[in-house]
Amino acid sequence: MPQREMSREQAWMLPSSLDDMLAAEHPARFAAAFVDGLSRREWREMGVEVDGGWMGAPSYHPRALLGVWIYGFMTGVRSSRKLETACREQIPFLWLSGRQCPDHNTLWRFYKGNRLEMRKLLKRTVKTAVNLDLVELAVQAVDGSKVWANASGDRTLDKAGLRRLLERVDKAIEDLEAQNEEGEGAGAARMPRELSEQKELRERVRRAMREVEDDEARQVNLTDEDARLMKGRGRIIGPAYNVQVVVSPTESERGVRGMMITAAEVTDDPNDAFQLAPMVEAAEEATGVQAEVTLADAGYHSGSNLAESEARGWRVVMPESQQRALSHSYHKDRFIYDAESDSYLCPQGERLRFTRMKVTRGTPMRLYRAGGRVCRACPAFGVCTTDGRHGRALEVGPYEEALRRHRELMLTDGARERYRRRMGLVEPAFGIIKERMAARRFLLRGLRNVAAEWSLLAVAFNLRTLWRAWADRITRPRRPSRAVPSNQPVLQPAT
Repeated sequence: MPQREMSREQAWMLPSSLDDMLAAEHPARFAAAFVDGLSRREWREMGVEVDGGWMGAPSYHPRALLGVWIYGFMTGVRSSRKLETACREQIPFLWLSGRQCPDHNTLWRFYKGNRLEMRKLLKRTVKTAVNLDLVELAVQAVDGSKVWANASGDRTLDKAGLRRLLERVDKAIEDLEAQNEEGEGAGAARMPRELSEQKELRERVRRAMREVEDDEARQVNLTDEDARLMKGRGRIIGPAYNVQVVVSPTESERGVRGMMITAAEVTDDPNDAFQLAPMVEAAEEATGVQAEVTLADAGYHSGSNLAESEARGWRVVMPESQQRALSHSYHKDRFIYDAESDSYLCPQGERLRFTRMKVTRGTPMRLYRAGGRVCRACPAFGVCTTDGRHGRALEVGPYEEALRRHRELMLTDGARERYRRRMGLVEPAFGIIKERMAARRFLLRGLRNVAAEWSLLAVAFNLRTLWRAWADRITRPRRPSRAVPSNQPVLQPAT
């Protein structure tokens, strides 16, 4: 078989054009279309001046810098130094920057100065998808996941550990100050820098000690003080953040399916239960529509969440946090309440009467008991309860009715069928972000900065979804489909 001639000195027969090298359906073109479509009002809301000034050296256009950052997040390039290299070597980045090569300092200054305001871009991606009738607003799923912080687990200390470290740092500072005063040869020139680093460490330790002053068990990470020790997959424990998303399914008029993140937040609380209401609220604000059903896993299950959902008209489908307990033949739900006598009738026909109020994990509970003598004589003793002295006890909280109604809902075929969609709807979103977009670990530190980074990851995720629908539209012949109202925006490739 003959071979093609090959020469690394081959010259262009005509002047080269980057635009010719980029396919019409390339995602970089869609990223540029999204950035170029931002109005002046939206740029002003982000605090970015797009016109530039009359004096000084020319600066890079914000469209070029934002386009590079967004496409970098879409493809897993989130470091300013890696973006600088990409702007010199990779055709999509060269095309986005207009064949300019901003260095990492320029890219970082733009990102640092505007990343908090870039969070507004998430709502724009959602509204674009809603206006194009891509989002199925009847159902949504909420879930959380742990993303590692940019910090080492070895730097996470409790109050005793901080006290020991502070003693070592004070001793090191004392030695360095003594050596610096003596001016011991060549080493003296390095003392001020080492001394400054130790004093900075001492200040961080003192600040951390103030945070744990009233809590001996609390731990603080000296590298990222907002990060908390959390358990990830494989029971690995390390400094991390709890990221939250609300995801709705999408389907284009040509049948291209995907997922759209309608809300994204970050918290330093490893417990998901307190995030349900804020996330549903954020999704409703972004879409302008209240979803018919919200799917959630057992981590969000609580009486307060169910009661609040009922009060707000949210229909939430989620399993019990302790599903096995429900199958017990003497579960609390097997006891029948008698409002007239304020008592419960057990499956064996004995009555449990109100005894007193108590507080369990901060929640006021009503305590009902049958009595030790009654329970010891019962044939279910040892199965229902093993407390022969006080007898079976029921703790009834303020959300008992909401819990029972939800359990009845979860027994229906409709609720079970809807819940089966949860895993396939929301969990792939985390997989794509962590694997394909290389975001298993945050690059920034501090809760506010990490929240901005997570929001931009959600923006990039949504743009990947919108790009697939857009690319399919321009690469396949149009088929008869439902009409799109003329007032709905249609994204076009950037020229």
